[in-house]
This record gives sequence, C-alpha cells and structure tokens, in this order.
Amino acid sequence: MNIASLNLRQAIMYKMQGSDSGAVQETITDAITSGQEKTLPGLGVLFEVLWQNSDTSARQEMVETIASHLPAQAEKPI
Repeated sequence: MNIASLNLRQAIMYKMQGSDSGAVQETITDAITSGQEKTLPGLGVLFEVLWQNSDTSARQEMVETIASHLPAQAEKPI
C-alpha cells in the first residue's frame, strides 16, 4: 500500500461499514475515553457524516453546543 494514496475518510468508512448504533457509540466512547490523538481523525469523519445528514436547525444546535462548551482560554500547545 502506498501511504501517499491512503484516503483516510474512505478507510474509516470501510472500517465502520455495517455498524449498528451500539457499535458507533462504542467507537465514539472508546475514542474519547482513550484520549489518543490518533482517534481524532475517525471522530472527525463520524462528525462529517452527522453534519452532512443534519438539517439546518440541527446544525445550528451543534454549533451552539460546541461554541458554548469551548474554553474561554486554553493552554498554549507545546
């Protein structure tokens, strides 16, 4: 496999294909609780699926929820 031609979205969708809601929840929970940076792209792809399949009202609610839970100040990354 040529790493330069790896399509991360496609790989994550392939891995998640056929997953039921329980498996999706477990994947999300595991990714968040592990705290590993390598899980962030997968969460991003799942968020992209959610966003693309949400109406304007649901999108606005997501944006407001995220914005209201972001810290006013965060530590500068190293």
